[in-house]
Amino acid sequence: TLNILNRSEVPPFTIEEQSDGGDELRMRYRYLDLRRPPLQRNLMLRHRMAQSLRRFLDNEGFLEIETPFLIRSTPEGARDFVVPSRMNAGEFYALPQSPQTFKQLLMVSGYDRYFQIVRCFRDEDLRADRQPEFTQIDCEMSFVEQEDVLEVFERLAKYMFSETLGITFDYQFQRMPWQEAMARYGSDKPDIRFGMEINDLSEEARGKGFVVFDSAEYVGGIVAKGCADYTRKQIDELTEFVKRPQVGAKGLVWIRLAADGSIKSSIDKFFSADELRAWAGKCGAEAGDLMMILAGDRMKTLAALNVLRLEMGDRLGLRDPHKFAPLWVVDFPLLEWDEETHRFYAMHHPFTSPKPEDIPLFDTDPAAIRANAYDFVVNGVEVGGGSIRIFDSALQSRLFETLGFTHEEAEKQFGFLMNAFKYGAPPHGGIAFGFDRMCAVFGGADSIRDYIAFPKNNAGRDTMIDAPAPLADAQLDELALRVEKPEATK
Repeated sequence: TLNILNRSEVPPFTIEEQSDGGDELRMRYRYLDLRRPPLQRNLMLRHRMAQSLRRFLDNEGFLEIETPFLIRSTPEGARDFVVPSRMNAGEFYALPQSPQTFKQLLMVSGYDRYFQIVRCFRDEDLRADRQPEFTQIDCEMSFVEQEDVLEVFERLAKYMFSETLGITFDYQFQRMPWQEAMARYGSDKPDIRFGMEINDLSEEARGKGFVVFDSAEYVGGIVAKGCADYTRKQIDELTEFVKRPQVGAKGLVWIRLAADGSIKSSIDKFFSADELRAWAGKCGAEAGDLMMILAGDRMKTLAALNVLRLEMGDRLGLRDPHKFAPLWVVDFPLLEWDEETHRFYAMHHPFTSPKPEDIPLFDTDPAAIRANAYDFVVNGVEVGGGSIRIFDSALQSRLFETLGFTHEEAEKQFGFLMNAFKYGAPPHGGIAFGFDRMCAVFGGADSIRDYIAFPKNNAGRDTMIDAPAPLADAQLDELALRVEKPEATK
């Protein structure tokens, strides 16, 4: 017999491996989208990864401890999501961007190793690897130096690869200094699955009357192997690509090294064939290759070359999502200077410890101070990051001063942490992994959305339940709030 328990209407899209529903339609009917096999596989992968994480960290002596979701707003970082307090009219909680200060307080409290798989909240513009609420694997350890943290969490990464994907690594992951990552790849999260490294041609390019190069702070190029036969249409397409706002270059210089040994470029008027061959020799270009060169401000040009490099990697099929190349990026700058506000900001957060040997640079060259910080990068994605923390009150006060905080401001925002340090804080450090990103990388995907059961769209909306939504007047009155309509221009 067949007993029909519940009749179904015709679904608004096909529930199969490749659905005919667009993103918005599938997001509105997410409960139907979640029936599809690829999403079910994704959430099963996420489950297995979470269980593997807990097993590993428990065996390593980490305690899982929960920290509050309703905290106070603090500066430095993305915008906070704020929550009005009914019992304290006119005052607000903030949702935590991370449990950073709480995990440091747990170290002060004598808990040797802490972890938490925790929700975090950031009110920032969204993209494929960002959501307003996301999950973080948050970890902290007492009495450790940088190498101790890297050793434990490299073993965690290898365990995760082995347990969930059956992939083993029998070598230590590369430790690449930040300066080297920027010079070779134009990014602090380099994809090292393929070559096509950036070459500095600044010295060779200047002084020949080509104003684009002569006026540039930096000239750099990459080599696309076997692409000398690119048509003019293809090169024009790449030129338009680098001019896009998200890339930011003003134009593209190209050099073709033909298979017959001849050389042709867009700057033949200014440079001889022998000079261009010397450039090719420096860059490792051979007959049949195409060189692509950008010029301008050093950091902006490196960033643009990174985007161009990744684009070429995609076009040439060099970024296999099922091939993994993890590494650690270390020795970040502690501070970054903002030209608009004329002040330093913490590159990671204001509790990151400087390298002990760089502390004297606070008096002479703060921009040169290196941080005791590290990022875990896989396939061009920053999967995790952390640092050794400041545990000395005097050094913490010195950093706050360099960041432009008055003593009163620092006390108001972070007094609870600074006061805790007065009662003895151990040397400590930790790391946080973006769990959604880790799941997407392990699953070979660019977007984290399909590894989250109920995500938001690019406007930060949940179209399934239609959130966010206005509050009733009675609720606003209880919270002592008044809503003003935003200006039409906004």
